[in-house]
Amino acid sequence: MTVAHVTEFDLGTAYTWTGARGRGATRGQIAQDGVRVGRGVYLSAAVEPDLPARCRAWQLALPADAAFGLGTAAGLHGAPMATSSTVHVVIPSRRQLPRRAGLTVHERLLGAEDVVVLDGLRQTSGPQTFLDLAAGLPSAELVAVGDGLLRAGRLTAESLVRRLARADGVRGVVRARECAPLLTAAAASRPESLIRYWLVTSDLPDPQVQVPVHDRWGREVTHADLGYPQWKVAVEYEGQQHAEPDQFGRDIDRYSLMAADGWLVVRFAARHLGGPVVVVERTRGALVSRGWRP
Repeated sequence: MTVAHVTEFDLGTAYTWTGARGRGATRGQIAQDGVRVGRGVYLSAAVEPDLPARCRAWQLALPADAAFGLGTAAGLHGAPMATSSTVHVVIPSRRQLPRRAGLTVHERLLGAEDVVVLDGLRQTSGPQTFLDLAAGLPSAELVAVGDGLLRAGRLTAESLVRRLARADGVRGVVRARECAPLLTAAAASRPESLIRYWLVTSDLPDPQVQVPVHDRWGREVTHADLGYPQWKVAVEYEGQQHAEPDQFGRDIDRYSLMAADGWLVVRFAARHLGGPVVVVERTRGALVSRGWRP
């Protein structure tokens, strides 16, 4: 049996075993065409098995009132979350919940505004996702997710305040309320969010985000990820992309322009993201060298 013959059944990019068999596909045709996502749930071998595609397959086997939630919703919203093979789903309480390998089900009582449909996928809203994750994520990581949700336009400060106002007694709400005022859409990445969180929760002054740097004529020529304009100390995170030749050349220009304007640049990389001590103490040293005193 050839793959071309399988496509006559038009199984689509995602399907269930029951649905495919009901349309006439044989066991062999499903095995040849499909990639098993979970028990009875398949993706076409022609489809990249990224998170949205896997969720489209899972949605075929879920109750109509189910919504993708927690880390899965954060990933669908474009917020920074570690990749996981497990899909998280939120379902209202009922006697029997779906139980399948690769699927983690959470019981939640959600309001209408707590669920959105994006690209055909039901998922918890940005504010609801932030609240749900607050029960398990450390504060620094929660701020990074919240910054990502803001950047993606999936929540606003106002919508988050409204959700948290009716979350009394919900697990994680205390952490969510503590972290909510720290969020900003200006943070460009998870590492920048982590570094900013460690600085604003230390005894150092709060850094500004995306600080403009000017030339001697007052024209803005570049910006710093984080900075203290009063002392002209900039804090920069450099990911792997900064090692690429073109980016490396642009960075040389940036740092030269910043130095010409009198800025001292403190640079961090992935090796420094394990905790706050190095970030805080090196930034402290830079600030003290520029005249800051506790």
